[in-house]
Amino acid sequence: MDGLRAIEARVSGARVLLKPNFVEYDPGRPITTDPRLVAASVLALRRLGAAEVVVGEAPGHRRDLQDVVSRSGLLEALGAVDARFIDLNTEPVRRVEPGSWYTRLGELWLPASVADADVVVSMPKLKTHHWAGVTLSLKNCFGCLPGRIYGWPKNVLHWMGIEPSILDVAAAVRPTYAIVDGIVGMEGNGPISGSAVPAGVLVVGDDPVATDVVAAGLMGVDARDVAYLVEAGRFLGQADPERIEQRGEEPARLARAFAPAPTASTAGRTG
Repeated sequence: MDGLRAIEARVSGARVLLKPNFVEYDPGRPITTDPRLVAASVLALRRLGAAEVVVGEAPGHRRDLQDVVSRSGLLEALGAVDARFIDLNTEPVRRVEPGSWYTRLGELWLPASVADADVVVSMPKLKTHHWAGVTLSLKNCFGCLPGRIYGWPKNVLHWMGIEPSILDVAAAVRPTYAIVDGIVGMEGNGPISGSAVPAGVLVVGDDPVATDVVAAGLMGVDARDVAYLVEAGRFLGQADPERIEQRGEEPARLARAFAPAPTASTAGRTG
């Protein structure tokens, strides 16, 4: 994949976990990360020298993960490239100290595949979100936490506040790279009930905060109005658009205004 080479991704000898977004499946809506992109990323990372590439997800809305990944076509796509899928909802967990303290969680329990990975790649869908404004690589880290501990749909994190939880979870997972699937994005009442937008873009980055800032801009959202992205820029990555190095296409030429979620408040709160 040209994008991984452009950011000079370093995965030689690494155990890599790809974390796509398979929160739910509806054949009529662009909810999930495109399985073809996930499979292509597996191959690209292997070509770059990764020792192992696995794919894992712990969707918050569906306990029957097998149904989601089967009907979405993900299992078939991974079978074609001989890649292993891991149900992060049921895998053994490791206790980790949080990397920030925006919630009162005090500790986090990560699936072993996440905790033991040398490189985590967050692969979200380009979508608006009815509570967080946008859902991209940082918010996608919610799917690294097992539902058997945090509930469905990750109730514990919702009770602690969406934006504070995004910060604490992302600080614990610390994704190394991000690949945002904007082939077909979602506008309006995302992350599940919105409408398709054939945006035709991919955003690949070595800084998840910067990647999300650029991806937000592609949806016509000023990242300075997304409180959790502004706060993430203080300690997780670069949130200043003027300081983000762009390679490839100029994002401004590809941007289009996505309809916001009906109840979204991009000003938000970080707790």
